[in-house]
Amino acid sequence: MASTLTNLLYHIVFTTRKRQNLIIPALSVELYPYIGGIIREEKGKLLKIGGTLNHVHILARFSASVSVSEMLRRIKGSSSKWVNESSKGTSHFAWQRGYGAFSVSESSVENVISYIENQEEHHRKITFEGEFLLLLQKHGIPYDEKYIWD
Repeated sequence: MASTLTNLLYHIVFTTRKRQNLIIPALSVELYPYIGGIIREEKGKLLKIGGTLNHVHILARFSASVSVSEMLRRIKGSSSKWVNESSKGTSHFAWQRGYGAFSVSESSVENVISYIENQEEHHRKITFEGEFLLLLQKHGIPYDEKYIWD
């Protein structure tokens, strides 16, 4: 085949260090587009981004030329540097070391978009920690809880 054709859709979830409530609304309105710009620079496409005060959900299509781990290193590194250098945050801003990355089928895109759009309502019923553990279970990812949180 002469071309490389992919549709690499990911639902990415990560939180602030120690799940601190640092992503205030005034920050999120600039942070989310900034993250979208990072994804575009890497030939990806942001489909949806949202979250709460302490975590972010991203639905994106990534290029086959950049690994998920490299993409997340760039997203988290560049965005935390931007927040700290631009004084957009209220204190030193940092992301947790790890992340969750879940593959998404094209037929599930609308469901994931709806899930991301309804984060505020969703978290009236469940904590971030509970939500993340449910995502790991849903996707059949084994884990040891003592190594998830920092």
